[in-house]
Amino acid sequence: MTPEQVPSIPPAPPPTVQWYDLSTPAGRFTLSPVKPERDLPVIHRWMNDPEVARYWELAGPPERTEEHVRRQIGLAHTEPMLARLSGRPIGYWELYRAAEDPLAEHYQARPDDLGVHLLIGEGECRGLGLGSLMLRVLADAVQSRSPRRIVAEPDERNLASIRAFTAAGFTAAASLELPEKRATLMLRVPAPRREAD
Repeated sequence: MTPEQVPSIPPAPPPTVQWYDLSTPAGRFTLSPVKPERDLPVIHRWMNDPEVARYWELAGPPERTEEHVRRQIGLAHTEPMLARLSGRPIGYWELYRAAEDPLAEHYQARPDDLGVHLLIGEGECRGLGLGSLMLRVLADAVQSRSPRRIVAEPDERNLASIRAFTAAGFTAAASLELPEKRATLMLRVPAPRREAD
């Protein structure tokens, strides 16, 4: 095969996520890939918390949680993550390449958009501003590496989530009629880069 015959390979999309270890005023915030054998019991407990179940709709037996998490692990564009604050598990996140997700059928996705789903599983950690703090620190880290948009689509009834995204620098861009919910499309656009003088 001559060089002219070698097919052009498009550049790989940015990775969904790396392992994150970030400093916050509330302690070290880490995101690491879910390990089912270690993390399913706590994720299952969170999914059965009424505040979480209202929006995630995954309450039920452990098998239901396991099926959801393993399906996410099996998707090439999604990475389920366990969030810890100062070493303590406090939440479940899904980071994904939004352009490869069904969400892309409902908004003008860009190839490098990073999508985020999250829940704060520990009840005593809700209402303290930790969600917005962790979102802001993660978004800052992602956008400092690559000027990509970060998108989310919380249920429009989930005002606490929408407030957390807003406090983390996201703006409400649209109302979306998704198959499973009516959602608010939240976008965090990277700040324009300054040219060196």
